[in-house]
Amino acid sequence: MTQERPKAKKICIIGLGYVGLPLAVEFAKYRPVIGFDINADRIAELSQGVDRTKELDRQDLKQAKQLRLTSDIAEIAEATTYIVTVPTPIDNTRRPDLRPLLSASRAVGQVLKPGDTVIYESTVFPGATEEECVPLLEDTSGLVLNRDFGVGYSPERINPGDKTRRLPDIVKITSGSTPETAAKVDALYAEIVTAGTYKAESIRVAEAAKVIENSQRDINIALINELAMIFNRMGIDTEAVLRAAGTKWNFLKFRPGLVGGHCIGVDPYYLTHKAQQLGYHPEILLSGRRLNDGMGAYVAQQMIKAMLKRRLHVVDARVLVMGLTFKENCPDLRNTRVVDVIEGLRDFGVAVDIYDPCADPAEAQTEYGLELTSKPGLGVYDGIIVAVAHDEFTAMGAEGIRAFGKDDTLLYDLKYVLSADQADLRL
Repeated sequence: MTQERPKAKKICIIGLGYVGLPLAVEFAKYRPVIGFDINADRIAELSQGVDRTKELDRQDLKQAKQLRLTSDIAEIAEATTYIVTVPTPIDNTRRPDLRPLLSASRAVGQVLKPGDTVIYESTVFPGATEEECVPLLEDTSGLVLNRDFGVGYSPERINPGDKTRRLPDIVKITSGSTPETAAKVDALYAEIVTAGTYKAESIRVAEAAKVIENSQRDINIALINELAMIFNRMGIDTEAVLRAAGTKWNFLKFRPGLVGGHCIGVDPYYLTHKAQQLGYHPEILLSGRRLNDGMGAYVAQQMIKAMLKRRLHVVDARVLVMGLTFKENCPDLRNTRVVDVIEGLRDFGVAVDIYDPCADPAEAQTEYGLELTSKPGLGVYDGIIVAVAHDEFTAMGAEGIRAFGKDDTLLYDLKYVLSADQADLRL
């Protein structure tokens, strides 16, 4: 007689954004999943098969037959594992904003039961899970960590807009508050991650590993940005230098540019915040952040200088900025540094139009007070800045992009969409 396979226990994903939704859909292939989000409109859209992040299409959502969506906290109580994937942004003073994470912890604490497990995926500073989240779980539930429930940490590694490296294709770091919980968390993710898992020695190690991934990229990009500034003064094409240097096997292939988004432009501040709390002032991390945060203003100044050299009238000149999202082929506007370029140009009296077919016009208005143009005019712009390398822009080529400008339009290519001889300015 064949022994019946035990029924998989139900899990709940808290937060259905770029990280949580793909996770919920992937787990729903193997076990029942409750997808929870406080945004009722988001739940309604997903129920209709619409994902505004464009990470998943209608067919992906349709195939998630074991996924139940809700914005009612009472409906998640039947789960035995809770995975928290809410945003961890920074505030206006560049300090960690843990409010979404702490709010989610309180919500989970309301339904937490003996034997349950809570896993965090949100990027935090080392120690945040055990020092900030666990006390809320205990206070709200009346339970005790490692006696009544376990906690794990498995940092997200989602790359928005990347259709090649998906969730199952990226090695997953796992950890737990006890060896038993760590093994449980690792086995859970092994169900869906074909690339394999890596069980870290502790939750703090896993937290630190995540926060330095993007800190390392931030510093490397800052170096290339500074080199681009130097080469610009020398009249040397930066891309040509990088191509030549890249022929050596161990040269890291980074490019200059604007550093935004919810990861690279944010995560280093979580680490520097914790370091400063401990009495250490991190110099390299913060200097890299300062340099990268200043790139938008630098780009605007370079554009203005080039216009003046061409004897173009700057005040009331019309410039088209192509792209507003923080990266190519992605609708995510969070922490986009293109806004710094726009503000820098407007400070000089330039009239700026913004064109981005991937961005949501309503979100651009709500988040930044910016109005998107749905169709730029032809032959009307004194300058054009290609700020984001959307496939649609790349397909236009130099001729298609220049068609938006006047005969003497100044074309600034930030993303190397065009060759060196097709653009007037490049980083």
